[in-house]
Order: sequence, then C-alpha cells, then structure tokens
Amino acid sequence: MNQYARAHRHLTLTLGVSALGLLSACSSVSSLTNERVAQSETSVQQAQQTVGTSEHGAVELQQARDRLDAAKSALAKGQQQPAERSAAQAHLYAELAVAKSQSADARKGAKEVLDSVNTLRQETERTTPTQR
Repeated sequence: MNQYARAHRHLTLTLGVSALGLLSACSSVSSLTNERVAQSETSVQQAQQTVGTSEHGAVELQQARDRLDAAKSALAKGQQQPAERSAAQAHLYAELAVAKSQSADARKGAKEVLDSVNTLRQETERTTPTQR
C-alpha cells in the first residue's frame, strides 16, 4: 500500500469516527447503530475509490450511496431498525460494487494474457521447420 493510500485510509477512518461522534450526539438511537452507519459510510467511500470511473460496479455503487443516504435519514429521525437495515444494505452494495469492478479488471487482464499467448503461437507457427 503506497503512502497516499495509507494517508487516505487514515483520513477516511478519522472522518468516520468524527461522523460517528456527531451522529451519536444528535440522535437517540444506540451507539451501535451510529457505528454501523459510520462503517457503511467508510465502505461506500472505499468502494468509490476502487470503482472510480469504471462502469463495472457503478450501478451497485449508486445503490450503496442511496442506501447510505436512507440510513443517515433514518438515523436523523431516530429510527434505529431502518437505519441499521439500510446501513447493512449500503455495505453489501459497496462490497458488490468492488467485487464487480475487480472481476472486470481480472477478466481484462486474463484476456490480455490470452491475446499475448495467441500472438506468440501465431508467430511460432509462421516459422519454417528448419528454424525451429
């Protein structure tokens, strides 16, 4: 992990803890619910970094953001169970977005290797028997 990634992860965790403090000060729901919403927010932020501008996982990332917004809204209204449910869904959609993005990257890499192997095979087949 490079220095930038470590610094960004540290900043993300710091922001998550700060958000947790603010949320617990503003609502009557349990601190566990506040923590779950904050963790989901961190998951969504990390998924955003992984997915970036890729089209793979973009739909799931948007769903994660939507569910996180719903969790925050429920939290602000003091609705513990809907907040926890939406936070859990946000986390799962964020994980799915990352998995789809990484899967697409892996397929692309595998295709590039296969294309290289095919090119080498074609080059080998072009040689005459005396050159082998």
